[in-house]
Amino acid sequence: MIPSTKPPKHLKMRPPVAVAAERTEDLGPPKIEIRALNFYYGDVRSLHNITMSLADKSISAFIGPSGCGKSTLLRVLNRMYGLYPRQRAEGEVLIGGRDILGPNVDVAELRYRVGMVFQKPTPFPMSVFDNVAFGLRLGGGIRGAELKSRVESALRDAAIWDEVKDKLHADGRSLSGGQQQRLCIARAIAVKPEVLLLDEPTAALDPISTLRVEETLQALREKYCIVVVTHNLQQAARVSNVTGFMFMGELVEIGPSSRIFTSPQDRRTDDYITGRFG
Repeated sequence: MIPSTKPPKHLKMRPPVAVAAERTEDLGPPKIEIRALNFYYGDVRSLHNITMSLADKSISAFIGPSGCGKSTLLRVLNRMYGLYPRQRAEGEVLIGGRDILGPNVDVAELRYRVGMVFQKPTPFPMSVFDNVAFGLRLGGGIRGAELKSRVESALRDAAIWDEVKDKLHADGRSLSGGQQQRLCIARAIAVKPEVLLLDEPTAALDPISTLRVEETLQALREKYCIVVVTHNLQQAARVSNVTGFMFMGELVEIGPSSRIFTSPQDRRTDDYITGRFG
């Protein structure tokens, strides 16, 4: 009898997620260390005992159904939750070895160290140049030729310089959606942060613009610790070194993206990736 060549039943249900080649062997020491993190909206606990480390010069993606805590986790990393009443975090979050949840942390300085890009492009109502220069001017001390150099460098790193070099004085809102999002990335990296956070950065973009943003993130990986929240499983598999799956405020598992998308260790992860729930 000739053995059957049909794949196991559970593998037949798995969607054709294109996983990038293994890229974890060269990851450096942790840039972010999270220890026993709990987060509360009033009396409701949203994150439950999250513990993990994220390497520098890498892309970590977080996937999971809506309301599972992915975006909440991002907002802890730059303490954006502090803008709202009755929200608090407990535990330790070390970035570059410094606990950002401590009572004496300069939150304004933290947000220079940890940049953020949101789901919907948010260019300021000012020129392309002034959008990128905004944080540099706010921090003080950078003017003239140095300012121009830093703006150009950020636009080049965000892979948009060639498209806007003749439009630097045009309103940033006049750019296409994909260009606006890369402009926001340029604005975030102009101040040279240690960490770059992106919350569903391509959800509002067309496929071509999505590809350009993904290519930009791959290039930026060589300079930053990048953390991406996405509902797009294909995107997480394409761009990330490491993927974490979250469910009901818990980090179910985290590991090399190639393993998470081909042989997850937890049944809940497998169910989500294969579309059985979520």
